[in-house]
Amino acid sequence: MIRLPVQLAAAQPGWTVRADVIVVGSGIAGLATALHARRAGRTVLVITKAQVNEGSTRWAQGGIAAALAEDDSPAEHLEDTLLAGVGLCDEEAVRVLVTEGPGAVRGLIQLGARFDTEPDGGISLTREGGHHRDRIAHAGGDATGAEISRAMVEAIARDPGIELVENALALDLITDETGAAQGITLHVLGTGQRDGVGAALAPTVVLATGGFGQVFRQTTNPYVSTGDGVALAMRAGADVADLEFVQFHPTVMWLGPFAQGQQPLVSEAVRGEGAFLIDAEGTRFMTSEHEMADLAPRDVVAKAIMRRMRATSTDHVWLDARHLGADMWVQRFPTILESCRSRGIDPITDLIPVSPAQHYVSGGVLTDLAGRTSIPGLYACGEVACTGVHGANRLASNSLLEGLVFAGRIGAQIYRGLRVVRDPILPSHTDQRLLPHQVRRRVQTTMDRHVGVLRSSESLQLASTELNALAATEQGKPIAEDWETTNIATIATALTRHAALREETRGSHWREDFPDQNDAQWQVRLVSNLNSDGTLTTRTVPRSGVSYSDGRQA
Repeated sequence: MIRLPVQLAAAQPGWTVRADVIVVGSGIAGLATALHARRAGRTVLVITKAQVNEGSTRWAQGGIAAALAEDDSPAEHLEDTLLAGVGLCDEEAVRVLVTEGPGAVRGLIQLGARFDTEPDGGISLTREGGHHRDRIAHAGGDATGAEISRAMVEAIARDPGIELVENALALDLITDETGAAQGITLHVLGTGQRDGVGAALAPTVVLATGGFGQVFRQTTNPYVSTGDGVALAMRAGADVADLEFVQFHPTVMWLGPFAQGQQPLVSEAVRGEGAFLIDAEGTRFMTSEHEMADLAPRDVVAKAIMRRMRATSTDHVWLDARHLGADMWVQRFPTILESCRSRGIDPITDLIPVSPAQHYVSGGVLTDLAGRTSIPGLYACGEVACTGVHGANRLASNSLLEGLVFAGRIGAQIYRGLRVVRDPILPSHTDQRLLPHQVRRRVQTTMDRHVGVLRSSESLQLASTELNALAATEQGKPIAEDWETTNIATIATALTRHAALREETRGSHWREDFPDQNDAQWQVRLVSNLNSDGTLTTRTVPRSGVSYSDGRQA
């Protein structure tokens, strides 16, 4: 087993800043949490590793799911979510999501987000894979995330009680003598007094850092998605769960065998409007795979595509959306239209080559229904968290909603009062190893080849061996790129461990050597902790009923 760094090689912090609440991340989960904390009268420090709008939220095309229509209900949304999650959702967490979701979306509108509307003024709703109702609210046709990000960033900028620190990479959790959170160390690429390694101190720390798509070579995630929040929590000893459930979006534009980095997504909403998949011979194949055909849950569609690619010895299939017509493309999908045309494809007249690529992870830092983690004072929200909402496979457009709803739940905890401020134990210099950024591509290639859509005992053992070999590589330096690479390797190792232990096929986890779903043994979640010596301990726990304490004193 690879021994991973349990603390990054950061120098003694050269400066400090204090707030009531620290939020790490500036997507929908982070900014919504910050706004809720301000309503509770708290001072907030928002830390983001790039510019405030460069996270995954602004790339969300399809929309945000909620039971807003008269012919829809939270109960129906719950049923669709549980079905997509293939028996591993925490039903109470899903109930929270679908019940509080409509109000949370209306709150976004009150904040200033402008969703597309019908001629009568009602919110325009569409359908995506796994949904049996039209319940996807969208903005700008296919620019929902960008519109939500715009509204929230503007709200943050208007509030003098929120301080924003950009170009800041979160390194490690700062705790007190009881082990409770009291802040984080961070590395800022800036000017003036706050440059280099510093300490942000607060008794409440909220991780909202998004996913870890850059663990893979081909992903729809932006370059900032290097799993910093999950890795930070792991080094602090927090519970992490469901890391094996990595969702591969079925319709990512295929750019050739050597493409790498962030890949262009072709939203599920295109299929929601009537587009369909065909193979190299021009045959529609989803009609025989699932009762919902091209709008089946994502894991079903991704697996069907992979099987068809194998059967036809091809590296992609095609999405046929020509019959949607020019007006639909221009009005409903202008962003995707421009993305296709910039790559020499006109979807009005051409087929779009697509294949699955990493898109989302259902697991992360394990939380309870209040967003609390196993470390008092440390919360997690959005894709970085494992709330139990998604189970083994996320239902389309539930991700933005999850960040929004559980930010409100964390806000309710903050409103109850602040935790006790104790003396933080600031980290001193350590000789723990960092991996050099030059090995990042090797990690990503290993994950693509052996821990991608198709997995087996053999492939996972190969991945483990290759990741172990990287542990013996030359020492990295305390620079942002090496810290990120170490985060990526930390998560890759834990993910591979989980995928090897779960000997079944369920949702977005596909074991070729264990093709069946095994409820008798595996209707549980895998939870891991990183030990002080750098080894992983993994255990099984029930899929619901998680409850943590925030360590608050009366």
